[in-house]
Amino acid sequence: MKKRLFYTELAYLFGILAIALGTAFMERADFGMSMVVAPAYVLYLKLSATWEFVTFGMMEYTLQAIVLLLMAALLRRFRLSYLFSFFTAVLYGFALDGCMALVGLFSPATIPWRIGFFVAGALLCSLGVALMFHTYLAPEAYELFVKEVSARFCIDIHKFKTLYDCVSCLLGVVLSFVFFGLWKFEGVKWGTILCALCNGALIGLLGKRMEARWEFADALPFRRYFEVPQQAAGR
Repeated sequence: MKKRLFYTELAYLFGILAIALGTAFMERADFGMSMVVAPAYVLYLKLSATWEFVTFGMMEYTLQAIVLLLMAALLRRFRLSYLFSFFTAVLYGFALDGCMALVGLFSPATIPWRIGFFVAGALLCSLGVALMFHTYLAPEAYELFVKEVSARFCIDIHKFKTLYDCVSCLLGVVLSFVFFGLWKFEGVKWGTILCALCNGALIGLLGKRMEARWEFADALPFRRYFEVPQQAAGR
């Protein structure tokens, strides 16, 4: 079967939108957020109770700035493309706030509807991450951390993604305990644990399905500004 052409720049835009929309669906389902965004969501719940101007999207790109700094310290280098990753985080933050407002118009009152929202959200988030792995444009800090560190230390990207997700999930649990007490889980619930265990494998599966159907190619000649040299990547 002949593969269809899919531009990597479109993968970047669709990836951001899919992750933002998926996150909004999961927030509305209230079964727990994706483990990657759980820490930012718990911080958003805590801080927005005091400062109304704080949004989920704002906490996302603030936390991602910290992740970028940690990644640069771990890799012992800083590239201009990392700044574009922060731009991606800000773009995603605005998209997330917009999707939250849109999805907030719906009220999934029954359990079946909430499950449907959760499943749709989880699939959209995994699809978005898989798309971001197929673009040269700097992804969000979460995905860039996985992409850069796994390349630097020659670790399978999907296995490292699962490990990263579990660590994020644990951080979300700790923050929930600190801010809301031992017996009140906010943002981190059974859905978060399920995502932590399955997300890496689901991203890998969706990525393979896309690669079987589409040929990813660049529409613009900007890849050289974002690629990591092989020596620096530890290859």
